[in-house]
Amino acid sequence: MIYARDVKKEYRNEGAVTTALAGVNFDIKEGEFITIMGPSGSGKSTLMHIMGFLDRPSSGTYKFRDQSISDLSDDELARVRNKQMGFVFQTFNLLPRTTVLDNVKLPLIYAGIPAEKEEEMARQAIESVGLEERLEHFPNQLSGGEQQRVAIARAIVNHPPLIFADEPTGNLDSKSGQQIMEILQKLNDEGHTIILVTHEKYTSEMAKRIIFLRDGKIESDEIVNHRRDARRGLVK
Repeated sequence: MIYARDVKKEYRNEGAVTTALAGVNFDIKEGEFITIMGPSGSGKSTLMHIMGFLDRPSSGTYKFRDQSISDLSDDELARVRNKQMGFVFQTFNLLPRTTVLDNVKLPLIYAGIPAEKEEEMARQAIESVGLEERLEHFPNQLSGGEQQRVAIARAIVNHPPLIFADEPTGNLDSKSGQQIMEILQKLNDEGHTIILVTHEKYTSEMAKRIIFLRDGKIESDEIVNHRRDARRGLVK
């Protein structure tokens, strides 16, 4: 699904050059659940933005499903991103004056889904995260955990094969965080590829593979041998 070779990212500001990624190499297959870890400034978010077509590398090769990012215009990247990728962020990014149902509908509007199908697809996504009783609520009427579940429903409403989650439990209490990880593990079991950025070791152990970054380079890339199960609190 993902192919990255010698991917670098530099930011230039008034002659000063900051290296965010110093040449990373990895592959990601369909159906994997991968955690990207590393200290602050290690390049985690930069790498996720490049993988999710939110940014471009300064050099190197990055391909998604055999399509190189360098071959696509910004409009083409946006179309691929809308149909193939879902995003969940630490700060939820919900529209505050918009109901749960209408927040989840947004990607469908951008994708040109017929209006008669929008509500059905949005309701199904909301039901899948257990919030069917909150359809007409506004974000400020929900707990943090519920808001993040709405964000997940919005991310999966188009049935994208790939889901990015950037610190999805960072603003949540431990119980709500556990519920979010349970949903992500369930989505992975259903066939979605999950790429999770986190600084929490406990959360990272719920993935199947951990890529650890330091100073813009991959320090380690390892399979999780004893994976935590968010649903049962067990290690398997």
